[in-house]
Amino acid sequence: MHLLKWLYPGMRFKRWLFLFAVGVMLVSLGLALVFNYKYLDAVEEAIFRAVYLWRGSYDYTATTLAGIVVVALGIAMMLLATRYVIRSVITVLLPDNSERLVDIIYEKRKLGKGPSVAVIGGGHGLSVLLRGIKAATSNVTAVVTVADDGGSSGRLREELGIIPPGDLRNCLVALADTEPLMEKLFQYRFRGKSELAGHSFGNLFIAAMTEVTGDVETALKESSKVLAVKGRVLPASTEHVRLDAIMDDGTVVEGESQIPEAHKHIRRVRLFPEHAQPVGAALEALSAADAIILGPGSLYTSIMPNLLVDGVAETVRKSHALKIYICNVMTQPGETDGYTASMHAKAIIDHAGKGAIDFMLVNARPISDEMKEYYAARGAHPVKIDEDAVNELGIGLVKADIINETDVIRHDPDKLCRAVMQMVYRLRPGSEGMGEI
Repeated sequence: MHLLKWLYPGMRFKRWLFLFAVGVMLVSLGLALVFNYKYLDAVEEAIFRAVYLWRGSYDYTATTLAGIVVVALGIAMMLLATRYVIRSVITVLLPDNSERLVDIIYEKRKLGKGPSVAVIGGGHGLSVLLRGIKAATSNVTAVVTVADDGGSSGRLREELGIIPPGDLRNCLVALADTEPLMEKLFQYRFRGKSELAGHSFGNLFIAAMTEVTGDVETALKESSKVLAVKGRVLPASTEHVRLDAIMDDGTVVEGESQIPEAHKHIRRVRLFPEHAQPVGAALEALSAADAIILGPGSLYTSIMPNLLVDGVAETVRKSHALKIYICNVMTQPGETDGYTASMHAKAIIDHAGKGAIDFMLVNARPISDEMKEYYAARGAHPVKIDEDAVNELGIGLVKADIINETDVIRHDPDKLCRAVMQMVYRLRPGSEGMGEI
């Protein structure tokens, strides 16, 4: 009965299906004439009379030629019918982009064959990487921190009892393959003095979807369909956790948003409660990945919270994937003041264990004096690349131009993607493939 729906009035299929059927019949008839099947006596007699009146004689060569003409006519009718059937489908499914159908199919096939990449982090840095990497592969999974307790995410966390949706929203939008208006909608932040002020629409959407589906993983899956996301976005844990920092002077700062405000040197960070259960799908993605990428993003408040979830660091260490840490270009006031590249890497090893990083990707593009002054006034400085110290940690160092310098210094999505994918294709754990890209 479902197949009969294709014959409903107004579908614009029946006429072309009929034409296709006529074409099949003509091809069958033509082939019969070519091979001179004797059961077509009546047809042969009609052909005989037509040819005799035209040429004054008759032979089987004429019958064969007539059959070829009939076959050609039938094939032409079948091709024409097929073209219009396909066009009828395209104009309904892709009314504005029907001419891009071949490009869309090619892109999806190509991206579907790309390497499996798992990215760990949060904040703005992670979304920048995802914007670039979705152009190289659709087999990407973002494992996102759930320790954020500030802004709209923090308010929804306290009021609705859900995990903070802000970083999840940013990753969904970064991996989206949808219209710009939909992206703007998800990133739109309400203004004014109402209770909605400060909330982003995307955060509210994910919060509502979580209550409707009853599960944040399902909510993210359904939200991904709305945004046509290339890949998956998963929280590291669905439990409500708090990130605490133990400072060098022994004091403890509670809450992710409060850690940079303390302006003290961080000795270690931890989660409360200590044992947060991981999302199973996230561990599976890490285990199956061809490459695991840490960062870019805030060292202690975006990357570390994921590694502190039970099973995550262990899964990363045991994975046979290429493990890359993307080092920040500038130090972060209140978090990584005075840190060199090796100090960033050592902090990750101290929390996640040896084997969590195979290679470190650092920026090789010089930073202008104007930008250095601009950031110095705000307490940030370029991260010093101490290559020998990095190598002593058992980590390879790769240098590449991965930033854009405009009014601020930011990782460039396309440059970052190109550098990362070159590493994925060229390097293997334990190899000596270091240098500049």
